Amino acid sequence: QLVESGGGLVQPGGSLRLSCASSGFDGDYYAVAWFRQAPGKEREGVSCIGMRGGSTSHVDSMKGRFTISRDIADNTVYLQMNNLKPEDTGVYYCAADPGGFRLCVTLRPAEFGSWGQGTQVTVSS
Repeated sequence: QLVESGGGLVQPGGSLRLSCASSGFDGDYYAVAWFRQAPGKEREGVSCIGMRGGSTSHVDSMKGRFTISRDIADNTVYLQMNNLKPEDTGVYYCAADPGGFRLCVTLRPAEFGSWGQGTQVTVSS
């Protein structure tokens, strides 16, 4: 089970930190990713981390603004979002799968088996 939190309303240029808490990522080979979906658009990958080695991947358009990290002891993955823009508005979902870091390379929603309920992020003045 994945539970997201940390969404909200923020002004352009502001920051938010999203959290994805799990009851436990059984085994080291989990890939945990953040996806987002804006109204009327398809779900798109944002960032991903391999729980074993901590390797990360980010979508190019978000590099330098978004940072993914993990706390193994707390079974939590974070997404730090800085310099937010109105186009970052959407529902952000956490997803996980034991398929390993290779899933972070392709970052396809269909390849992740477990999903959270999503948290709304709204960037507006």
